[in-house]
Amino acid sequence: MQVAVLGGGSFGTAIASIAADNGAEVRQWLRDETLVEQINREHRNGRYLPEYPINENVVASTDLAWTVAEAAVVFIAIPSKAFRAVLRQVREHLRPEQILVTTTKGIQAEGFKLMSQLIEEETGSPHIGVLSGPNLAAEIAQKQLTGTVIASDDPVTRAYVQAALGCSYFRVYAGNDRYGAELGGSLKNIYAIAAGMAAALGMGENTRAMLMTRALAEMSRFAVALGANPMTFLGLSGVGDLIVTCSSQLSRNYRIGYALGEGRDLDEAIEALGQVAEGVNTVKLVCEKARAEEIYMPLAQGLYHVMFDDVPARDMAKSLMENEQSSDVEFMLSRESVAEAHQLAPDVD
Repeated sequence: MQVAVLGGGSFGTAIASIAADNGAEVRQWLRDETLVEQINREHRNGRYLPEYPINENVVASTDLAWTVAEAAVVFIAIPSKAFRAVLRQVREHLRPEQILVTTTKGIQAEGFKLMSQLIEEETGSPHIGVLSGPNLAAEIAQKQLTGTVIASDDPVTRAYVQAALGCSYFRVYAGNDRYGAELGGSLKNIYAIAAGMAAALGMGENTRAMLMTRALAEMSRFAVALGANPMTFLGLSGVGDLIVTCSSQLSRNYRIGYALGEGRDLDEAIEALGQVAEGVNTVKLVCEKARAEEIYMPLAQGLYHVMFDDVPARDMAKSLMENEQSSDVEFMLSRESVAEAHQLAPDVD
């Protein structure tokens, strides 16, 4: 199989190396000529994965048309801000039968569009998929065992991606809720920032467990309100991705949150990271959407106040603990029914 990867960041590089390990002929597109030369000469991405070798069958190029020319599958690993622009550059070089898969966990502000929706708008392709799961690039580069989900309503897309990437250390599961899987991958970045802040503030394991569980409830509440399947969030692209990004210092969003918890402002945290953390933009967009759709998201809104309104993280944590005590699993017991019961309960001083 011939595979193309658009993007020279850590995850794009990791995906390119997986496909090559799995026997594919892989071409990787980057804008940076110096980095292209280094990958082809040293088989190493010195900017994003400097410590890990890349399979020698990955060939890097700045020529977009050549990169995608023979590919059966095209993985698009471009930051969300540049995603549509790259699609517009590449679409004239694509063929209708090519499979297009986004690995980007972000949201476009205009119209609240996910990356797979941008692919659909710009290319009209019938073969679109989303790759999402607990997939930290550095661990993949180390060939640590992990799994991911290829979510698509197109069985051909699912089968091709499983064939391209499924190997001894990277297991690819299939799903058909593209929208839910992609939303899960974007939303969890919000709560990874919150988890990093909690760690910096010295909060314990009980706190972390509560935070992740309530984050999962909030993610699924938001996604289901927009049309996703709640069962998607029990899988790798939901709870799986949430656990790893809320627990690991390898997560860029976690590190942003940790810096905020240490008392740095947002600009300082971003500068110290030196890479794109999609969660920063996602917090803004999701909170705006939640307000417009009247979706209850106290964790995301609280994080927004810390990041953009200069509310101290510890003060916000205290105020969240004073919020209403509502239902645990809302798909079993609704928040509304709990609120009605509270009206019948006696006041306690």
